Amino acid sequence: MILKLSKLQITNFRNLQPDIISFNKNINCILGENGNGKTNILEALHVLVTRKSFRKNTTFPQLLSIDGDNPEILFSSLFENEGDQITFTGKMNPNGSSWTLNGKNTKKKLDAKLVFINPFDSYSFSNIPSFRRKWFDDHLSLLSRDYKKVLNQYNSSLRFRNVLLSKKPPQFREQLQVIDRQMADYAYELVAMRNQFVAELIPYCEKTYRDIFSEEHELNIQVDSRFHGFSPDMIFDYMQQRLEKDLVVGHTTYQVHKDDYVLLFDGMNAYEFCSLGQQKMSYLSLIFAYIELFRYNLYTYPIVLIDDVSGELDKARWGRLVNFLEQREFQVLITTANEKFKEELEKIDGANKIYISNGSIH
Repeated sequence: MILKLSKLQITNFRNLQPDIISFNKNINCILGENGNGKTNILEALHVLVTRKSFRKNTTFPQLLSIDGDNPEILFSSLFENEGDQITFTGKMNPNGSSWTLNGKNTKKKLDAKLVFINPFDSYSFSNIPSFRRKWFDDHLSLLSRDYKKVLNQYNSSLRFRNVLLSKKPPQFREQLQVIDRQMADYAYELVAMRNQFVAELIPYCEKTYRDIFSEEHELNIQVDSRFHGFSPDMIFDYMQQRLEKDLVVGHTTYQVHKDDYVLLFDGMNAYEFCSLGQQKMSYLSLIFAYIELFRYNLYTYPIVLIDDVSGELDKARWGRLVNFLEQREFQVLITTANEKFKEELEKIDGANKIYISNGSIH
């Protein structure tokens, strides 16, 4: 299944007017000044598909238009799947949401995958380890249901373990023995799947960097874990060695949720030695490499949402990025308020240009 968005209409969502927005199957350029609603279109699609915003800590009242008389957001969309049309509609209000697929009520999410590229993600990826961990967990979970399942089991056990360490109820040590055995097994599986994911991703990274930026550089990714080469028994023993320290502080001081990822640029740590431009180029290469790996593993492409990534890139690199996107088969929704980047996007042959002003489509 290769779902591509054909039409979208949203009512009472932020500043967007209830215009019907049409999309083509390839590149869709959403253009306008800052504050006019470009990113809101991407967010509305994200909420429609995933039922949550890509903005942190966003609640329903923040999504609701301040001009709306009725506290209800309406979604109406048309997707295409290799010639077949799929309608997906929804309503959200303070009490919850309801959804219909081809006119029938459904509780399931739409079977579409999204990859969102934020202009600030490159900085966060380079400077915030917790962001990197979440990035890899989220993107690997999209590729592998097994990874998502084991990760959820691990996180559930971790929460319970931390409660035991903090509150120390009767017989907590016996309970910790059981939980630690479970977590050791989960950790072993997670490390193995992370290493496999990185090994599959690396070849695509170098090729993608070369295709986009026409430069030869060695890109590498390493999983930074203390558990490389450990068996489940060895991980369990490690947890027992740290148990007294964990009991003193009242939480798990180290396990695979603290593992990190190192992006190497010509053998150097990209987070420490690369310029902002090189960091942005490396991050974009990683994203698009992931998209190609997604296609290879799942035989489909995600819909790619790109929110103004022109910062730290010069005109020549914008041009190469645009050329790269032109040659891809996945559907792209890309925004910009940068006049120079806008000029590059407007040159794309066959691209769909969507102009927005004060929440209205022109």
